[in-house]
Amino acid sequence: MGIVAAYAVPHPPLAMPEVGRGQERAIQDTLDAYREVARRIAAHAPETVVVVSPHAPLFRDCFHLSTGDFDRGDMGRFGAWDSSMTVQYDGEMTAAIAACARKHTVPLCGSGMGGKDLDHATIVPLHFVNEAYSTYQVVRIGLSGLSPQTHLALGRCIAEAAADLDRSCVLIASGDLSHKLASDGPYGYAPQGPVFDRMVTALFDAGDLSGLLEIDETFGEEAAECGLRSFWIMAGALEGLPISHELLSYEGPFGVGYAVAAFEVQGSAGDGAVRTAVDRDEDRSGARDAAANDAPVDPYVALARASVEGFVRTGNPIAVPDGLPPELSDKRAGVFVSLHEHGELRGCIGTISPVTGSTAAEIVRNGVAAASEDPRFPPVRPDELDALSYSVDVLFTPMPVESIDQLDPARYGVIVTKGWKRGLLLPNLDGVDSAQQQVDIAKRKAGIDLFDDDVELERFEVVRHERGGEPRRG
Repeated sequence: MGIVAAYAVPHPPLAMPEVGRGQERAIQDTLDAYREVARRIAAHAPETVVVVSPHAPLFRDCFHLSTGDFDRGDMGRFGAWDSSMTVQYDGEMTAAIAACARKHTVPLCGSGMGGKDLDHATIVPLHFVNEAYSTYQVVRIGLSGLSPQTHLALGRCIAEAAADLDRSCVLIASGDLSHKLASDGPYGYAPQGPVFDRMVTALFDAGDLSGLLEIDETFGEEAAECGLRSFWIMAGALEGLPISHELLSYEGPFGVGYAVAAFEVQGSAGDGAVRTAVDRDEDRSGARDAAANDAPVDPYVALARASVEGFVRTGNPIAVPDGLPPELSDKRAGVFVSLHEHGELRGCIGTISPVTGSTAAEIVRNGVAAASEDPRFPPVRPDELDALSYSVDVLFTPMPVESIDQLDPARYGVIVTKGWKRGLLLPNLDGVDSAQQQVDIAKRKAGIDLFDDDVELERFEVVRHERGGEPRRG
């Protein structure tokens, strides 16, 4: 079976009536969404629920993985001593995750390091699950100060362990958003708070989990969030799986952002069962073969693929081929090459203005860079090449604009400049629905303060080349 669904949920203690004593009615949308998540989990009837908790023991250089037969916890620190919970651990699943982590050099710390009592970020989600379903075992995982990619790798190990054991598994990524949404809230106000919450909820709503890895960690700290690392692990667990996505609710009446989002793994159409990883790989392989037989190959995309495959297999860039169309061999332009693997971004590098002698040479240069130099991802491995898809954006000359009102994220890309800092975002990207969101992301990529409006704006159009499709603007 493997991972059948994952849910991002908050953990406000007052969501439990024993703690809230009526205050919970102020977050009714969150409570309703939580119960919808519990209903869905009951429908999946998982054998194991993996809870990723920011309030489990936290270490700078390793992840806590709870071991033993069971743990207990209560809500006494919130005035509800009688509200307690005991969970039974899935020792086999825990061991499989640990074995995978060792294989991929993901550092773990066992229950001997840190307290064993259940934390509230574990208890609150399971309180709602238990209202609808209780026949499950638990795997409990803490966070670390390690990189986004290491959190992603741990998520992949969760999925690998579930698939290897043929274990039906649901993952709960417990985490609040910003704690600084209101000056009269318990943690005060920071302008980064609402921006952070807009970013995360937009990514949830678009199903763009890879975009979570692009959020600057310092910015998240300034927003006083506590869920981003949980969401990174969730992104790793769902990587490559066919999922639906739905933002079920968002609210922040107490100055803390609470978002509930659902990501359901899509089963086969024939019997409604969740497909195994082998099934999915066979489906994708068949789809790629059909596309190769039926679809014309855009020469821009073919060159990008050749540049990546040649470099990954030999370690050396390919020479620009002879016999290319004149628009490739005789013209110069800035180019962005984007790689996707199973629908998720795998690398994107480009040049705003040309730095080589031809558009073709620009594609070769940036294809190699997208595969090997994108700091968000490890270099592409040879065994990934068959799963990659490519797009090539050829940039028109950027034009300055006087205000954000002259931008349109569906039509224009944007360049934001502040001194020597410069950030670019391509047009027509999933999950980018407003000019303000587009500018915010470009600022973040450049390291420009999101609240600094003294910046230079430029817009540009692109012609996008994708396999089997006509080149199109945007």
